[in-house]
Amino acid sequence: MSPVEPLFRPFSGGGLRLRNRLVMAPMTRHFSPGHVPGADVAAYYRRRAEGGAGLIVTEGTGIPHPAALDAADLPQIALPGPEAGWRRVVEGVQAAGARIVPQLWHQGPLRDPRAPGTSMRPSGHWGRAGVTSYDAAHMRAVEAPTRPMTESDIADVIEAFGQGAAAARRIGFDGVAIHGAHGYLIDAFLWPGANRRTDRWGATAEGRLRFAVAVVERIRKVVGPGFPVIFRFSQHKQQDYKARLAETPVQLAVLLAPLAQAGVDIFDASTRRFWEPAFEGSDRTLAGWARHLTGCPVIAVGSFGFAPAGDAGRAAALIASGEIDLVAAGRQFLQHPDLPDRLRRGLRLEAYDPASRARLA
Repeated sequence: MSPVEPLFRPFSGGGLRLRNRLVMAPMTRHFSPGHVPGADVAAYYRRRAEGGAGLIVTEGTGIPHPAALDAADLPQIALPGPEAGWRRVVEGVQAAGARIVPQLWHQGPLRDPRAPGTSMRPSGHWGRAGVTSYDAAHMRAVEAPTRPMTESDIADVIEAFGQGAAAARRIGFDGVAIHGAHGYLIDAFLWPGANRRTDRWGATAEGRLRFAVAVVERIRKVVGPGFPVIFRFSQHKQQDYKARLAETPVQLAVLLAPLAQAGVDIFDASTRRFWEPAFEGSDRTLAGWARHLTGCPVIAVGSFGFAPAGDAGRAAALIASGEIDLVAAGRQFLQHPDLPDRLRRGLRLEAYDPASRARLA
């Protein structure tokens, strides 16, 4: 048996039926002028489906809220132009045998404050700065606090997430993914480094979780039962790669269990390196802990796929052991649209070339 054979076992769970365990991770590329994904974007995704992906999670897609995005070439959803564009994307991917979900996105504190409009931050703070890749000029631009979100702001954003999910179902997507990681808006509510509110939307772990739960509940209400809802979470933030939401499995359970109860079907655990243990005293990964604590299927993502016998073999072993269900690759899907077929055939994977981010087909 090939060491990567478990990657190609069919998957059924969380409302999804997939031909294999390989997921294309969401990757922002700025190729949707006027927020509309065009024929080139449809070709880009279809090629990855033809190359063997089981599930495709689209690039971050702005919900219909004025502060969701900071650039006009990022895609949006729940508007007539973007909906027509996404319908072409979905039809092409599904015709090639893959499933596809949009990643609903509100940039929150990570919206570039130099862009027109106003950024939304839970308490007005960008987040506790630590190890980050942002340059000094960007850090100077984000350091000044903005006004905290009001009750009306919070209600509007929750509703916009619901509208985005309703549009996803209307368009024909196979489910919906929520971006709740990396320091963006939902994650900023979860993280004490960005959420310094003292009202019901902050102050305690339960309070900081309330916004994420409300978003999931609203989405579940508008899409109904049986429509898969995926939730991405992370320990690290773009503001600080060493930040952590949970220091113990018990703290992680406090975070994830209410989200599962609210309607999450699959958790997408984003880490810097998917195979690393999440907590001292155990070899279990962050995705493995999410599965263990909630019983929900999980996606593991983070630095996957630079050699068939390396990361791919580790991912296959975690799947075979039952620790994880699916594994997502990002940069290697840019480099190799046929990544699954290459892994199955044992072909060499090239080192990632940043220029591949610009490839459309």
